Parts: sequence; structure tokens; C-alpha cells
Amino acid sequence: MKVEDVLKKARTQMGPNCKSCPICNGRACGNTMPGPGAKGTGTVAIHNYDAWQNIELNMDTLCENVEADTTFSLFGKTFQYPIFAGPVGHVELHYGDKYDDQAYNHILVRGCHQAGIAAFTGDGMNADTMKVACQSIKENEGIGIPTIKPWNEQVYLEKLEMVKEAGAFAVAMDVDAAGLPFLKGIVPPAGRKTEKELQAIIEKTPMPFIVKGIMTVKGAYKAWRAGASAIVVSNHGGRVLDGCAPTAEVLPEIVRAIDGRIPILVDGGIRTGVDVFRALALGADGVLIARPFVNMVYGAQEEGIQALVDKLGSELKDTMEMCGAKDLQSIHKDMIRLK
Repeated sequence: MKVEDVLKKARTQMGPNCKSCPICNGRACGNTMPGPGAKGTGTVAIHNYDAWQNIELNMDTLCENVEADTTFSLFGKTFQYPIFAGPVGHVELHYGDKYDDQAYNHILVRGCHQAGIAAFTGDGMNADTMKVACQSIKENEGIGIPTIKPWNEQVYLEKLEMVKEAGAFAVAMDVDAAGLPFLKGIVPPAGRKTEKELQAIIEKTPMPFIVKGIMTVKGAYKAWRAGASAIVVSNHGGRVLDGCAPTAEVLPEIVRAIDGRIPILVDGGIRTGVDVFRALALGADGVLIARPFVNMVYGAQEEGIQALVDKLGSELKDTMEMCGAKDLQSIHKDMIRLK
């Protein structure tokens, strides 16, 4: 199947809030929450997408005529592309009741593994969400990254036991989820973390720990000092803070500050293999893509995931070859320009 066919089918399977748009740019969903939109005006998701489009490519075909190598390694695991499916939670609320989080994560983990990439899985109020996600990761040779909400240390450690049992090759915490309405004032508590609190959590974690939700140089330094193995530059898809900068705009300054100390991933409005190339040219090591994978699962399960991965990978490889990059390490900032 082609991605266009999967999207067409997904439109008949989704709830009322997601329109399965041909281009997932945030304009149709706006501030619909519940739904794939955001609290506030919903304009940050739009700005995320637009910022990538403001980066142009420098075509250069006077180079070695070899097939581009798109393989990517992280924490000792090698993947077909530097692309991960991003974590999504409460899918039945935001996208439609065809799937709950447990069923969604099960399909996502398996489909991504089959397609040669890995999925970050979501978390939520239902304890079974993390349990089933970890079971799915275990069934897929540990290829998946459970993403734990910023709960207090006690709850985190309870969920970490499931992650360890799954043999997951890494774990993440989406600290940007502190801005989600459903996490406000709950028991057990969840939310913002001090550097010291984050360090205490990381010190008790035996596998690589990824901090998702970094948007400033200051935040990147805090995560690194706390012991993070990698960070994700992310504003939670533009869902949690009006007026927040697009990820493409803050990525270069964070890359310069971290200076190769730990891997840097990025998400937010990345929709094509060309966008993936743009992110890597700005200094990211890899990317996360979330909403489009939801549509692929709702439209055609694992077959939909494969269709999207094939499309993204083909676009990335073509862009690399047309800009003179023979492998991911060859992609650099001289291959792009700002409009």
C-alpha cells in the first residue's frame, strides 16, 4: 500500500478530531484537545512544520555515484534509518476508539521492528498501558523505547521494573508532558523535575536514559549533567505551551552547546524524508515522528507503518544522493540554507 491509500482508509477509522490530512501540518486540528491539537491557540504545531519548510537544500550531484547508506546506530543497536516513531498516549481519546493505548502500542512496536526502526511507546493513567507496551517490546527483542511520564520517583521506579523485564535497550522520560492538562494536580504527583530529582532517577536506571522535551541550551546542560544518555529536542508536538519556539529554530544552538557529548534527537512537524535530512543537516543524530504513525496504524496496522517507513526512507536516500551525502555522517550544514 501507498501512504495515500492508508490515509484514505484511516479517514474512515478515526474519531471526529483528527482529519487524516494529506499533509499533517497542524492547521486542521488547531487547538482541539481532546484531539491531536493543543491547549491554547494551537499555532505552535503549525510553526513546527513551517520552520522545516524554511530550510532549503543545496543540490550537488558532482560527487561519487554510490548508493547512500541510511543506517543508523544508537546504544549498540543498528536501524535502517535515523527515524523513530514518537510516543503517543490516550489514542482512544484523541484519535478514535478503534484502538486503546495497549492495542496501539502493540501494533506500533511490532510494525516498527519489522520495518527496521524502533518505536517510543506512550504512557498514561492506565497502568496496563506501560505493562502491555513493555510486553510488546520484550516480544520484539527489546527493540522499543518505553517513554515514562514525569511521575515522582516512586512511580517511575515501579514502571522501570517493567522496562527492565522487557529488556528494552533504552528508556525515556517526556518531561515536556508536564504541561499536559491531565497531569495537573493528580495523585500520584507528576510534573516538572529539578536537575537533582532527574539525576536521582537516572542513577537508578540501568539502561540508557533519554530526556525528551529539551528546548533550550540551559535545559540541555541540565539533562546532560543529570546523566542523560541522549536528549530529544521537543515541545511535545506544540501541544503544551503557546508561544514556544519551533524545534528547528532551537536545534542548532543546542547542538553547538552539547558539542557531541550525547546524541541529540528532534521531533515536531517532521513529515518527510527531506525534513529528516534537514534535521540531520542542522546537527541532529535522528528524529521522532508521531502523528503520521497514528494514521498508519488506524488505516492499515503494520502494513501502514511499513508504507510510511518506506516513503520516508526513500525520500531521505534520494535527498542524500542529490546533495552529495554518501552516509549519515556526510550530512552537514553546508548542504542546507535558510530562506
